[in-house]
Amino acid sequence: MLWGQAGGRCEFSGHNVNLAQKAHIYAFSEGGPRSDSGIGDDEINDLSNLILVCHECHQKIGATRSGGRYTAPLLRQWKREHEERIERVTGVAPEKTSHILLYGANIGGHTALLDFQSAAVAMFPDRYPADGHPIELSTIHSSLLDRDGAFWGVEGASLRRKFQQSVGARLATRDIQHLSVFALAPQPLLILLGTLLGDLVPADIYQRHREPPGWNWPANAARPWFEVHEPENRSGPAALVLALSATVTPDRIHAVLGADASVWTVTVREPHNDMMQSREQLSELRTILRTLLDRIKAVQGQSSPLHIFPAAPVSAAIELGRVRMPKADMPWHLYDQVNALGGFTPALTIAEAAHGD
Repeated sequence: MLWGQAGGRCEFSGHNVNLAQKAHIYAFSEGGPRSDSGIGDDEINDLSNLILVCHECHQKIGATRSGGRYTAPLLRQWKREHEERIERVTGVAPEKTSHILLYGANIGGHTALLDFQSAAVAMFPDRYPADGHPIELSTIHSSLLDRDGAFWGVEGASLRRKFQQSVGARLATRDIQHLSVFALAPQPLLILLGTLLGDLVPADIYQRHREPPGWNWPANAARPWFEVHEPENRSGPAALVLALSATVTPDRIHAVLGADASVWTVTVREPHNDMMQSREQLSELRTILRTLLDRIKAVQGQSSPLHIFPAAPVSAAIELGRVRMPKADMPWHLYDQVNALGGFTPALTIAEAAHGD
């Protein structure tokens, strides 16, 4: 029972080995470590007084009669924290499994680094990995940067191909029931990933946070409210601006589309990189985006292209792609902010089918 509750691992704080010995918190023998503390004889061998430790840690906690720094309250605290963690990890229901999907591409001059372990930790306690290996869609060791002319064509084609090979075929056979998506890439590629995912399979989209760093959603964080600004002029080319992680001024859009551009904007009062704070907020954004896309289509016409200028967190860019309805929505022209090229530049086009150019 002790072995099971401890997950077969040493309960000494900071250790993670799976070869362990049964040890007493209050000593079994008179004169043993911590034997001078009050505990009944009938409780000595009770599970609450036993802790699983490796040989080295067993020697440490039994070195002196007093136990030194390894007091009974401290050992009981370690035991409780460790066994609660094991219970959370092993208590997740079978239907809560999820396949981890990792996607990274060069952002400016930086290479996106994602790893299975960090993703798995972020999923607990709500879900746990369905497989010991992630679905990897990243372009590894690419020398192309977003300022290079070939970047978008190569990266877009690679993402479509890998998605079809690693995800599409498995969705068709229902081998994948749920996805947990962890991605770091230029925003047009994240939007493309979202269109490939669509709503065909349930998915949790995770957000990388800078403060505190990690993929876990912050606890009790303030939740910014979304604002939608509609244009007065609706005769020019239609533009959708996501100004969530940074402010996007109208002149930057007019420099690309002309002074008569019809600019629709989704923003928050104070845009910043860590503005996305919860799954509920992300769900709220999905609803706003779906409603707004229908509104823009009704005003501008279904055949007119929609020019999209994103300055948004990773999760928001992916969710924008996921709410797209391939047969009903306008064609999308996606832009990316490239400082080396002087501002927003054309990146990808998404027409009727998510797999098209």
